[in-house]
Amino acid sequence: MVPATPTFAAEGPAERHRCPRLSADLEWHGTNKQQLQRVIDERGNCSNSRTGHGDRPVAVFDWDNTVTKNDITDLAIAWALKHDKILRPANWSDSSPWMTEEADRTLTEACGTDVPVGAPLPTSTNTACTDEIFSIRSEATLMNGNDAFEGDWNSRRTLPEYAWVPQLFAGHTEAEVRSYARKSRAEALAAPVGATQKLGSHTLHAYARYNPQIKDLIRTLKRAGFEVWVDSAGSTPVTNAWTGGVGVDRKHTIAIRNVLDQQGRITYTQEGCGGRPDSKGEDMPYIDGKRCWLNEKAFGITGPDAWKKQPADKRPAIGAGDADTDVTIVGDATDAHLILNRNKNEVMCRGYDNADGAWLVNPMFIEPLPRKDGAYPCSTTGYTHPDGTLGPVLREDGTVIPDQQDTVFGS
Repeated sequence: MVPATPTFAAEGPAERHRCPRLSADLEWHGTNKQQLQRVIDERGNCSNSRTGHGDRPVAVFDWDNTVTKNDITDLAIAWALKHDKILRPANWSDSSPWMTEEADRTLTEACGTDVPVGAPLPTSTNTACTDEIFSIRSEATLMNGNDAFEGDWNSRRTLPEYAWVPQLFAGHTEAEVRSYARKSRAEALAAPVGATQKLGSHTLHAYARYNPQIKDLIRTLKRAGFEVWVDSAGSTPVTNAWTGGVGVDRKHTIAIRNVLDQQGRITYTQEGCGGRPDSKGEDMPYIDGKRCWLNEKAFGITGPDAWKKQPADKRPAIGAGDADTDVTIVGDATDAHLILNRNKNEVMCRGYDNADGAWLVNPMFIEPLPRKDGAYPCSTTGYTHPDGTLGPVLREDGTVIPDQQDTVFGS
C-alpha cells in the first residue's frame, strides 16, 4: 500500500511566530519533524479549527525507550536489589496467580527464610536470589530455563513478568518506591552512555537519558495547548519519579497502580480497568490495556466501552511508542503515529505498511539499532492473539499486511 504524501501549507511570518515550534537544532529522520509540526499547527492553539477532547487535543507517549532511552523499571529493580529493598513475602506464589510451583519453590530456596516475613532480603549479597528474581523479570524463566509462569491470561492485556514487577515492591509505601526510583534515576543520568552494570550474573544497562527530541516534542505540544499523557506498563511510583523531567505531572501519568492497604502500603492487588475487577495483574496498561486506561483517564469513558476504539474526537491526535506493547494507543491516534524503531514485529509492520499515511518511523535517537536482518513476518506471525498464539497482522479492512523490510534504522 502506497503511503499518502504529506502536504504542508505555506506559513506567513505571523503564523510562524505564534505557533510553538519544534527545535531547529534537533534532528529527526526524513520529514518526521515537519509532519509533527504540521499536526501541532493544525491541532494546537494557533489553529482556528481545533476539535477533539474539549478544546484540547490529546497526545500520548509510552515511557520506556520512547521518552527515555532504556528501561527505568529495570533500573529501579536493580537499585532495589543492590540495596536490600525487596521485602520477604510470606509466599512467593501470592505475588502472581500464574507463578509455577517450581518458581515458588526456587525463589523460597534461593532467597531463604532466615529473615522474618516483611523484612528486607539480603539481595545485595545473595547472588542466587537476585539472579532468580531478575531472570523472572526479564525472561519469565528461572535460571535453569524453566518457565516461571503458567496458565491462561489475555496476552493483549497483560504479561505475567510485567505484572509481577510492581509486586516486588509490596509492603513499601509509594513514597518509598519513588525515592528508590529517584536514586536509580540520578545514577543512570550520571552514568555515561553505553554504561552497563552487573546484577548477580546478569548484565544490564546502567544508564538512561531523556530523548532530547521527545522532550522537545512534549514541551512544544504543551505550549501548543495539547494535553500530554504518559501511558506506561511500568510501576506507578517508579514512573512518577521520572515524568516530571519532561513536565508531565502525576495526574497525567498512567502506569500499573497497586491498591494500598490501610497503612498506605503497596499490596499485591492491582486496579482493574473497563469495568473489570481489581486483580493481581489481569488488566494492566499493556497493548489493548493501554487503550482502556487512556480512555478512562483522559476521555472519561468507563465500563466495557473503554476497551473499544472510539470515534475520532475521543482519541489522541498523536501517539508515540517503540514496541508492540504500544501498538494500540499509537494506532488509535488520529493525526500521527510515531514509532521509535526497536525491531518489534506488529508495530513495525503497521508503521511500514502506513495504511493511513500518518505513520512516522524514526530510528532510536540514542544508540539506534542497525537494520533488521530479513523481513518482519507481518503476513504470518507478526500479531499476538489474546490467547498468546501468533498470526498475520491485519489492516482495519481485514486484509493481510505483507512482510515488510526494515528501511529506517541507525547507521
